[in-house]
Amino acid sequence: MWVITVHEKEHIQMFEFDTETEAREAFKGIKGSKILSEVVYFNDPCFTVVGI
Repeated sequence: MWVITVHEKEHIQMFEFDTETEAREAFKGIKGSKILSEVVYFNDPCFTVVGI
């Protein structure tokens, strides 16, 4: 999951995306102070240890 956090004078907005591509496209069009983050969960299948 990808999240864009936008900081404005009085508030913060967060936008959630499923893919990096769509998050980066949206990121280009957002004005102001912004942060693009990838959220990784420890129980995500890519972290599964095989053979234990």
